[in-house]
Amino acid sequence: MSVLIINPNSTEAMTQSMLAAARAATPDLMFDAMTSHDGPPAIQGREDGALAEGPLLRLIDTVTAEGIIVGCFDDTALAEAAKRAPCPVIGLGQAAFFDCALRHRRFSVVTTLSVSVPVIEANIVGYGLSGHLGRVRASDVPVLELERDPQAACAPILAQARRALEEDQVDAIVLGCAGMVKVIAAMRAELPCPVIDPVESAARAMLWMTR
Repeated sequence: MSVLIINPNSTEAMTQSMLAAARAATPDLMFDAMTSHDGPPAIQGREDGALAEGPLLRLIDTVTAEGIIVGCFDDTALAEAAKRAPCPVIGLGQAAFFDCALRHRRFSVVTTLSVSVPVIEANIVGYGLSGHLGRVRASDVPVLELERDPQAACAPILAQARRALEEDQVDAIVLGCAGMVKVIAAMRAELPCPVIDPVESAARAMLWMTR
């Protein structure tokens, strides 16, 4: 089965990181990836998401695959992409949230900037999963900083995750950005709970969505 990851932002390094993570998580599927070069360099909040929608949907209209992953935690244009594509489509955030819900886990999300928080909260409500949510927390780490210096970016993300475990009455942490794939190993080494990588969740969901 061939699955295509489409990155709605124009940062090629992030596309390649997602592709590597998906292949490692689900070797039984064939993954490829595309970058939306007409999208913004990063998607942080509603304005960036709006800028990314048009270029992303134009790619959706032209590609051929047996499954598509929208490679943004904000699930940019996901509903419209699913309507247009002739194959199953899933978003990173959507996959991570349902991964937790199906395992009866209550979770908090640690994302990048505060501008992304209302987008993520609205998505969780829209999926009917607000009962599983502790809180959406911002680490104040810009998306592109995850590409430039993931080691430095890890500390504030980890700090928010620890606060979530102390304050939010949750038993899992969801990393709320595709770029956080570079800090997932460090987070899992430090935290005493499941740490959900949305790229892994989406890749594994494609195993049954493409059957």
